[in-house]
Amino acid sequence: MRRLSLRSRALSRLLPAVVLACAGSVLSVPPAAAEQDYPVLQLNLCHSGVNTSCFNGDSTIQEALGVISAKQPQAVSLNEICRRDLAQLAPAMGNGFSTFAPALRSDGTPVRCNNGDEYGNGLIFRRSTGATGFSGVYATQDSGSERRVYVCAEFADIIGCSTHLSNRSESVAMAQCKAAIAMLHDRATSGKPSFLAGDFNLEYAPIFGQNVQDCNSSPFFRKGDGDVQHVFAANMGYSRTEVGDMTYTDHPSLLVALTKP
Repeated sequence: MRRLSLRSRALSRLLPAVVLACAGSVLSVPPAAAEQDYPVLQLNLCHSGVNTSCFNGDSTIQEALGVISAKQPQAVSLNEICRRDLAQLAPAMGNGFSTFAPALRSDGTPVRCNNGDEYGNGLIFRRSTGATGFSGVYATQDSGSERRVYVCAEFADIIGCSTHLSNRSESVAMAQCKAAIAMLHDRATSGKPSFLAGDFNLEYAPIFGQNVQDCNSSPFFRKGDGDVQHVFAANMGYSRTEVGDMTYTDHPSLLVALTKP
């Protein structure tokens, strides 16, 4: 058998130590931060009292409270509510940040619920601080008396919006949908987690009519309830969609389970 030189024997003793040191340095690299669960719940509550076919008074709010408590979302998007409904629903979200935008008449005054309160869209987040709320009116509107709007809340690490689009014209609803996505485009392309939820009055891949998917653009993706409620999201992960029956409104609940960095 060939005898190793002193140099070779020194290297043979050094090599395992080097391997272990390298292995140790690899093992010491901290793991990547886990994504946070970020479920978004979409609810159209038909709570204005104007549409008597789906208005069920306080029963609707109590049902919504039960759904929020059961689903434990990080954000709730609300359509067809009265401004004061937010205060009733906020405790189920830990009294986090909330914001509201009334739908408007052509003269700029708010649309009113039957009880005289302002009628429109709202957002409630489980986080209570650090947000800026803002809203806007779509440039394209149908011939009806209600001018459709969006409402948003922006935190340092995420922006979320809620909207309710035209129910008189699918082409108008499509223009409004594209405008909402365009409004979020710069934030989304910069890498900011973003979502837009609501009742779009547009279906996915219908046999006839406008396809809600046609208003989508990169980097957003869309998930829906099989009807007219959808959640668009960008720079976020996705795990599942849950659609639940609602007794006291004419729309199901839609939960889209997202994740954020």
